Amino acid sequence: MSTPHHPDRRAAGEEPQRDVAFARSAPAYGRWISWIVVLVIGSDLLWLVATNPNFEWQVVAQWFTEGSVLKGLQVTLGLTVVSMVLGTLLGLLLGVWRLSENRLLRGVAGLYIWFFRGTPLLVQLIFWYNLSTLFPTLSLTLPWSDITLASWNTNDLITPLTAAIAGLALNEAAYMAEIIRAGLLSVDNGQVETTQAFGMSRWRALRRIIIPQAMRSIIPPTGNQLISMIKATSLVSVIAMGDLLYSVQAIYNRTFEIIPMLMVAVIWYLLITSVLNLGQSAIERYYARGTRRVASATKRPASAGVAVKTQQEPR
Repeated sequence: MSTPHHPDRRAAGEEPQRDVAFARSAPAYGRWISWIVVLVIGSDLLWLVATNPNFEWQVVAQWFTEGSVLKGLQVTLGLTVVSMVLGTLLGLLLGVWRLSENRLLRGVAGLYIWFFRGTPLLVQLIFWYNLSTLFPTLSLTLPWSDITLASWNTNDLITPLTAAIAGLALNEAAYMAEIIRAGLLSVDNGQVETTQAFGMSRWRALRRIIIPQAMRSIIPPTGNQLISMIKATSLVSVIAMGDLLYSVQAIYNRTFEIIPMLMVAVIWYLLITSVLNLGQSAIERYYARGTRRVASATKRPASAGVAVKTQQEPR
């Protein structure tokens, strides 16, 4: 086996070959400098926030696990789960309708998405909460007749809770419909043709073949929508719904400790979104299993070829 500085090759005027076993990557000085700069600036900002007496961290610690705050946190989480589930189910239906060959279904889905994405969520919540001013009673009647099958008082049906769920879920369905539609379009058209060749119905093909493959494209934006939903629940405080933000507002209206109580809400929101980010990453890894296996299988032959070549070169 030849060494990197063979005397015979030097005498013959040949370029000495280097052993790849001793190869090293170039020092990444720029990367280290950027890390140092970011750590210095970040630590300085953290120190300024931690030592600023105006944040009143002792008040934050006092109210962080107070009963009314935790109750508001439960309301926020409950609203998020219920609204997200209802919005996703309705969004799935609308997304399938948007891809339907039926023009009526496509038109209805498109009109729904246009309206709920084109109006602010806060306005929708206020409209739902004040629905009784438009319709004092909600009745189930036969079309074009005075025959009433059932009737309800609107104020009995539209409470702050039902108004919040209706506003959040219906608004979320419009966005989820577009996310699901994009995910379904990401599936190769050959998969659809294969299901048709096997005589599978459209709904069975969606459930067994198309939707599982579309999940890789649906999960990331859905995770973003879930995190946005957590923050959007803070808007229900304007209709007197006792969520997390409403709870801390009720406290600082009595104590006038505005900044520390807002920091209580901020920390809770950050904790929730951090947990959701971890869950989203785990789900993405689960649905990317096949892709990772294919990628590792394609890399192995190249790596093996390099290893064989490296061993044969010194001869």
